[in-house]
Amino acid sequence: MHSHSIEQWTHDHAFLGDKHDQNERRTWLVVILTLVMMVGEIVAGSLFGSMALLADGWHMGTHAAALGIAAFAYRFARRHLGSSHFSFGTGKFGDLAAFASAIILGLIAVEIAYESVLRLITPVPIVYGEAIVVAALGLCVNLASAWLLRDSHDHHHHGHAHDDHDHDHHHHHHHDNNLRAAYVHVMADAATSVLAIAALVAAMYSGWVWADPAVGLIGSAVIASWTFGLIKTSGAVLLDVRADEKLERVIRARMEIGDDRVTDLHLWQVGPGHCAVLLSVVSDQPKQPSVYKRRLAGLKGLSHVTVEVETCPH
Repeated sequence: MHSHSIEQWTHDHAFLGDKHDQNERRTWLVVILTLVMMVGEIVAGSLFGSMALLADGWHMGTHAAALGIAAFAYRFARRHLGSSHFSFGTGKFGDLAAFASAIILGLIAVEIAYESVLRLITPVPIVYGEAIVVAALGLCVNLASAWLLRDSHDHHHHGHAHDDHDHDHHHHHHHDNNLRAAYVHVMADAATSVLAIAALVAAMYSGWVWADPAVGLIGSAVIASWTFGLIKTSGAVLLDVRADEKLERVIRARMEIGDDRVTDLHLWQVGPGHCAVLLSVVSDQPKQPSVYKRRLAGLKGLSHVTVEVETCPH
């Protein structure tokens, strides 16, 4: 066996998304924007004795908390990047934050639905002009925030053709779930603002007091469905669900040459755009593990490869 320096065998566990720093900066900017808006609304609401302003201010506060979780997750993942404390690096911090954030969003949906039902049963007089201004103001902040977070919500890895299988590697599993959670919070807030403006205008001109709470119920249903999607995608990463079936097939095809057979294969996501694979190869004439590892060279998104080689038992 050839002698290798130890450096050739050591590898890092830096599994952060390729836009980690940029996404972190943008998220912090949105947190600051949301907090400023929140303080402004609460102060104005107290000064003008407006319930609409106060309610929206505290509502902004819950979103600021969720966005704060996203921002801190980026920071924590970056600060503990080289820590040996985390077996597979800090790439999943974003998914943990997204999961927590989705729970908060779910609670917001429940709260909006509860308030709407109460208002349907016992209508409250609404100061329309003021409420519409508040909703419009909120919408402007949300649209600015959504624009800041827009880029990578639908950011895909572009196709990489391979000679064995045309492996176009752009599965939705490789999204930065943390940024997606922040984006969904902002969009949920924007959607409620749009619905509120429409309902208030309708109620103001037609006298349908029930329009506002009815639209509130629709809004809570929309937010609940987004929440469910977010819990599903981030939860899948946290539970090491099969990361990419197409990539699994490509790995199998590259490994099973001659009498080499893959008997066990585990592929899971360790960070946005980073997968780890653990596989067992059985062969009549086993080669060095490095030979098998070389077969997987150049596969985009494959960041951590462990190969176990065994002789075929006859």
